[in-house]
Amino acid sequence: MTLPTTLIAPLSAMSGAQIRIPSMLTTKKPNCEQIIDLLPEPFVIIDRDYKILAANRAYRNHYGVENDDLLGRHCYEVSHHANAPCSERGELCPLEEVFNTGKPCQAIHRHHDKDNNEKYVRFQTIPIVDDDGEVMYIGKYVQALSQAGKNAGLLVGRSPAFLQMSNLLQRVAPTQSAVLLLGENGVGKGKVAAYIHFHSKRRNKPFVIMDGGMLDENLIESELFGAEKGAVTGTNNCKIGLFEAANGGTLFIDEICELPLSLQTKLLRALESGTIRRIGGNEYINIDVRIIAATNRDVQRMVAEGQFRQDLYYRLSAFPIHIPPLRNRREDIIALTEHFLTHQPEDGRHIPLSSEVIDKLLEHDFPGNIRELRNTIERAVILACDDSLAPTHIVLEEGNIFSNRQEKARQAIEHLIQRRGRLTEQMVLDALTQCDGHRARAAQLLHVSERTLYRHIKRLKID
Repeated sequence: MTLPTTLIAPLSAMSGAQIRIPSMLTTKKPNCEQIIDLLPEPFVIIDRDYKILAANRAYRNHYGVENDDLLGRHCYEVSHHANAPCSERGELCPLEEVFNTGKPCQAIHRHHDKDNNEKYVRFQTIPIVDDDGEVMYIGKYVQALSQAGKNAGLLVGRSPAFLQMSNLLQRVAPTQSAVLLLGENGVGKGKVAAYIHFHSKRRNKPFVIMDGGMLDENLIESELFGAEKGAVTGTNNCKIGLFEAANGGTLFIDEICELPLSLQTKLLRALESGTIRRIGGNEYINIDVRIIAATNRDVQRMVAEGQFRQDLYYRLSAFPIHIPPLRNRREDIIALTEHFLTHQPEDGRHIPLSSEVIDKLLEHDFPGNIRELRNTIERAVILACDDSLAPTHIVLEEGNIFSNRQEKARQAIEHLIQRRGRLTEQMVLDALTQCDGHRARAAQLLHVSERTLYRHIKRLKID
């Protein structure tokens, strides 16, 4: 096989790397295997039938397979220990993507390494074309993700609902498109936003978070756009806003629907023009920021009722992604539980899960979603001390957390929110009263996050 020129470029792009050419290559034209062996990362060439045609030494070492046992095998047999392509198991198949589009593709998968451990890898797949530009093969670089990379850029799950969402994330992450994340409280919208940033071309630039649930309109404006010295009470110096802080990177605006209409107008102007102006300033500042927004509200209904600007909605929803609630991805509950157990801050000890504990977790609907599961596991570890987890350590909310009285209050408060758009002092007080001061339940009643409710409470100075 003759190595296409499309594979030579990565060699010259390895900054700081030294390439030692074997003496045999100085006397005759190198073949494909000799060239790809110079690549430090695992690399493989695959045909449209998923069969491996060539692999470098790093690839063989990574998967623990000798060359004679590797060539001619299906790629999914080696990497996934599966008998069918990724697409038939709900994952994005990079080979099919490249052959269908003729363009490079990158994705995150869980592969089996040489020790048969499942580990996350990021790979980039490139087309290998003939003289007429037709894709004949694909070349795939494989990069094992470090532990730090896991925490920053990986999501846990294997359920169909999760894989469907993951496929969308992998498609949109490398682009510059705005993303609108939709989902209930506790589903992990912040984690998904971080995942998109980590797997984008901006991963080495700032990832800045802004919570749209902050109450004071002037405070939100100065937080986003900054303020000149003395323009806002308490600013004795020039204040840099979050747009400037995120320049070159990603700005994640959580609870976007909590922004007042006046600020929505300014936000739209900034997105359309690529410029901002600090409060009290005269000069426009150029910005290069990717926007990821999130909400647990029905944005389309808010647009129809005039509570959210239609043009801003269209600008932000270039690529909407619905994050499924945990009750719709029960297959992931155990994997998430094991993840939380592994990452307990106290120690790194392995805590096994008994079948009784697993059954109890799977029977629960988790209305608080992943946040509720994480808190449940953290509480269970504390209760268990140094013992194994038992069903008695799993403390769950039984049944509907709302009584009939609270359900009527919820409907009344929801009606007021739909009419007025933003929370009022009376809404907060009514919700806290109906929930007997339970803040988590009051937040769910009000369709806001606990952070937003806490800021309302702090502003109202409620004990």
